[in-house]
Amino acid sequence: MKFIASSLAMLAVANAMPSFEDWAKQHQKPWKIGSREFTERKAIFLQRVEEMLAHNADPTKSWKKGLNKFSASTPEEMKSLTAAVPEMMGGHSPKNIKAAPSTLVVKDVEDLPESVDWRDAGVITPVKDQGHCGSCWAFSTTETLEAHVAISTGLLFSLSPQQVASCTDNVDECGGVGGCSGGMPQVAFDSLANAQQGITEEFQYAYNSYYGEDFECKTLTNGTDTPTAVAQIEGYVQVTPNNYKELMNTVAQVGPVSIVLDASTFHSYESGIFDGCDYDNIELDHAVQLVGYGECPEHGKYWIVRNSWSPAWGEGGYIRVKRSDDDDAKCDHTMNGGRCKGDPMKADACGTCGIMYSSSYPVGAKLFSADQPGPEP
Repeated sequence: MKFIASSLAMLAVANAMPSFEDWAKQHQKPWKIGSREFTERKAIFLQRVEEMLAHNADPTKSWKKGLNKFSASTPEEMKSLTAAVPEMMGGHSPKNIKAAPSTLVVKDVEDLPESVDWRDAGVITPVKDQGHCGSCWAFSTTETLEAHVAISTGLLFSLSPQQVASCTDNVDECGGVGGCSGGMPQVAFDSLANAQQGITEEFQYAYNSYYGEDFECKTLTNGTDTPTAVAQIEGYVQVTPNNYKELMNTVAQVGPVSIVLDASTFHSYESGIFDGCDYDNIELDHAVQLVGYGECPEHGKYWIVRNSWSPAWGEGGYIRVKRSDDDDAKCDHTMNGGRCKGDPMKADACGTCGIMYSSSYPVGAKLFSADQPGPEP
């Protein structure tokens, strides 16, 4: 009887699903009806619908799948959205890495607030969309910069991910070669602390890489026809990899954090507490922003993660990722890391989707002043 009831429920949901044609029209897909691509995309879409219905019919699942703009995307297209690989731990020599702020007093986790959400503090800008460019690392960087500038100054700017993507000095090729081909927030923070021109607002230095094209860096000046800076930083802090207690304290006391995780199974996420990664096969490929944590009675503890795939994805552009107080012990011990330009190495990546492996945030965030330039390179 339970099987029959479940089947009937799935059938009812399936009947309420939009047709592929309606879905393609809604998302303004360019595929011509009757073309080979149209047929191939429809097959992908129908397979995703089938997977979604089966997943959502399982009452043991803590999260739901849904339809979104990725529901007929190829694996190659989805891979292009994730272009941050944590390869900076061994081969990059940062110039502006700093100690954690003296105001950070590391407490036992049970002594921290039960929930923290920096959106409630008014220091988080609306969710953005990186488009078809692998610039997630630039969005993670600017989002965390925005929050820390707001925490320090009381002013919330929407900063330019295009400036970070186009102008970051990544000579060690950490996480990629930059732009739409990947990078790391740590390298971007380091480069920005060296950049005496600071960082500008998005409306002045617009994001043009949505369709995957890279652009040359623009020089920031005080002229009227080029962007001018609004903020600058002194450096950044690297949170100890895979240290649950330190990461919890940082999010609770200091502010949002740039992180890298495995987003290879995120694309169909709609709602709930995500636990869809394989602890034994972590592939860290995506940079995002950690804005808080919480707990719900039914499915337990979670991290609050902001993505850069538009507010139409997930929970208004966010995903709740499963969190556990023993996350330090839940690790992939053979995760493929690297040494920037050097040889690959093995590393531990702990927590759901390896969420605790690579966390960082800027320090010394302040309004830009030409009289107070950043550190010399």
